[in-house]
This record gives sequence, C-alpha cells and structure tokens, in this order.
Amino acid sequence: MKKLQLASLTLAALLLAGCGASTASTAESTSEAVSTEETAPAATAAPAPAAALPDGVYTAKFNTDSSMFHANEAVDGMGTLTVENGTMTFHVSLQSQKIVNLYPGMAADAPAHESDWLQPTVDTVTYSDGTSDEVYGFDIPVAAVDTDFQLAILGTKGTWYDHTVSISDAEPAAEDAAAVEIPADGSYTCAVTLEGGSGRATVESPAALTVADGIMTATIVWSSPNYDYMLVDGEKYLPVNTDGNSTFEIPVAALDTALAVTADTVAMSTPHEIDYTLTFDSATLAAE
Repeated sequence: MKKLQLASLTLAALLLAGCGASTASTAESTSEAVSTEETAPAATAAPAPAAALPDGVYTAKFNTDSSMFHANEAVDGMGTLTVENGTMTFHVSLQSQKIVNLYPGMAADAPAHESDWLQPTVDTVTYSDGTSDEVYGFDIPVAAVDTDFQLAILGTKGTWYDHTVSISDAEPAAEDAAAVEIPADGSYTCAVTLEGGSGRATVESPAALTVADGIMTATIVWSSPNYDYMLVDGEKYLPVNTDGNSTFEIPVAALDTALAVTADTVAMSTPHEIDYTLTFDSATLAAE
C-alpha cells in the first residue's frame, strides 16, 4: 500500500514538473515574440511626391538623358513652367521638327494610348546670330519638379523611344521687358545699332520712333538706295520713299533687344537677302 502511494506521489510530482516546464517554455516563447515585435524596425514610408509650386509662371531647366533629345540651343536648355490650380505644365521648344509626338510614359504603352499623345506646337526661335527657325514645341504635364519621369518620343520614322527627363531650377519668370519699356504714345528719336551683313552697310542713328496705341514704329534710313524690301517677323515691308537712300517704317517689339530683320539688296548682280539685327537704346530715347 505504501509502495502504491509512493508511486502515485512520484507520478504527480513528475506531471507537475512537466507542466511547469511547459508553462515556462510558453511564457519564454511569448516573451521572446513580444521582445521581437518591440525591437523590429518600423517600415519606412515611401517619400511623398514634391509638392507643386505656387501658382504662377516660371522658367525652368529641361534635363534629358540624350544629346539627341533636348531643348533648342536658342533657349539655352530652358522652358516655361506654368502652375495653375496646383497643376504644372512645362512648355519646351525642341531643336527641330523631327520629333512629332511625345507620350508621358513608356514607349511600349504609347501605341495603345494615342489619345494621350502630346501634340506639337510650331515655335519660332531666334539664335544669337539673329537668324530664326520654326521648330516643334510641346506642353508636357509635370507631377513634380526635381524628379525623374518617363517620356517617350516618336520621330518621323515612326518608332517610339524611351527617355528619362526632369524639370529643375524653377525660378519665377521675369516680367515682360517689352511691355515695361514701351514709352507713352508720341514721337521720339532713339539711337539704333545695326549688326550683321558684311559690315559695310549702316543706318542713320538716331532713328525716328513713333508710338501709337502702345505700338512702336521706327523709320530706318539705310546708307544705300539699293534695298527694295525688308522682312520683320515674316512680314514684308516696302520703302516709303522713291528718291534717296532706302527708307522703311518697321515695327519694333522692344527697346534694348536685338530685332532680327532681313533686307534685300539689288546692288549685286542678282538680288540678295541679308540678315541683320537692329537694337534700339532706351537710354537715348528723346521726345520730339
């Protein structure tokens, strides 16, 4: 009987010991799990896109990954960023008319989304030598500045290509200098500088300048009677005199800014169009 009681007591002790070990092991595991949860690093949230700039007009740089796809050299790699109601659109003039469409996304997706293709505008750019050219420009939607995004291009050969671009260095656009510097309606004289051609031709300076309804018109008197027309912004102007040196009345968009003009001379064996620039010095403006 005593042996039976002793065996029962021994069995109970073993069972209690097993339960205690199990409880301790479970508690240890739970403690380890809690410890692991507390020490695990928090997940890093993805950075939010850069906020749109305040509404307004900015100049900004157009960055691309290709020397064959970039802003026209006449605009020095820059374009115009317009922000309206928080929506940003960037206008850039390209180097030619060889890129006919853009697509905001990957080239592989472009053919199936023709309604989203960006259509070109025809922009006139003026180079440092006074010559001008018509190139294609595009209005590109921009989600954030200083952030790379995909832009596919379609050339005249009908093939789409992928490019990575970004818009950076946005600065508020300066006020239109031409609007600021147009004098009040009236008659003036203003010194004018001629550049271009062979350097032999000159124009009378100061020139007569008339302002009517905010539009400036200059009287240009050449040093020769052999100019039979002038071209300004694609418009043809004929001489206003029949005797003496060739005299023209032409529009002037702004003072202190080189105005590209073309003058046709008949002094040679055949007529020749020659490109010049005229610059009117606002510091010499004098009312008559």
